[in-house]
Amino acid sequence: MRSAVAALTTGALCLAPLLAVPAPARAQPTVAIPALPAGGAQAPERRPLFEIGVFGGGGWVPDYPAAGQNHWRVLPAPYLIYRGEVLRSSDRGVRGRLFRNGDLEFSLSFNAAFGARSRDNRAREGMPDIDYLGEVGPALRYVAWRGDGGRRRITLELPVRAVFSTDLSDIDFRGFTAAPEAAFEHVGLFHPAARTRVSIGPVFASGLLSDYFYRVEDRYARPGRPAYDASGGYLGTRLTFSHRRPLTERISVGGGGRVENFTGAANADSPLYKREWNLTLFAGVSFSLYRSERTVDSASEPFD
Repeated sequence: MRSAVAALTTGALCLAPLLAVPAPARAQPTVAIPALPAGGAQAPERRPLFEIGVFGGGGWVPDYPAAGQNHWRVLPAPYLIYRGEVLRSSDRGVRGRLFRNGDLEFSLSFNAAFGARSRDNRAREGMPDIDYLGEVGPALRYVAWRGDGGRRRITLELPVRAVFSTDLSDIDFRGFTAAPEAAFEHVGLFHPAARTRVSIGPVFASGLLSDYFYRVEDRYARPGRPAYDASGGYLGTRLTFSHRRPLTERISVGGGGRVENFTGAANADSPLYKREWNLTLFAGVSFSLYRSERTVDSASEPFD
């Protein structure tokens, strides 16, 4: 699937985070990697306001949530990182910070997802393709704990996003997704400028989005694939992990993955529901071509 629900709807600001997830309701681990200092240098207290570079990566991803097949996806793309006070674009996607007070932040976030060709998936053969998916919506984040001088933290986040699909000619509304999660983030693991993130949380999808993944209309029914009308509700639980680090001042590498379990999902009876477990793996490299002379203080926000 071409990735939650880690872009097509946000232009070059979010091209690199497209790799991460096979479905918008599962948005996200990403591998776009901003340039960081090389060698044993400590993470800088000031970083460029914006950077432009190129990214190349690939991943082994499920075609859709609870799909029975994975496929390799490759993504070469330009990327832009912007560290503004309100608008921020980074390896985790694009967001607009609308409110921040201490450890509490309210933002408008964006994400995107790959799609899947039904001809490549046995369960969906003869059905419409799953198009590229984009998400936009509010997200509330709270930093519940900080340690090691601010280089470690635990966050609680609740994003609620509208989901849209596109075949690059038309855009269709596909419902909503909510994905509360708890995340542990660490700057400096195995390398002073490396960044590591592990998160876990459930995913919920509206009826319209569930239909997009699991509904089988009468005209597409066949032996072994009866007609099915999907319903909204619990989609599954995901555990996501990623690690990225610099090789030189301008070249960085990263990788990670996602383990998802769909036991008890609202649409477990769908003939398109094939596996209770999905595994995603990804890796990539980025090269920073241009870094602005203007810099911003990053000491207080080492994770952005």
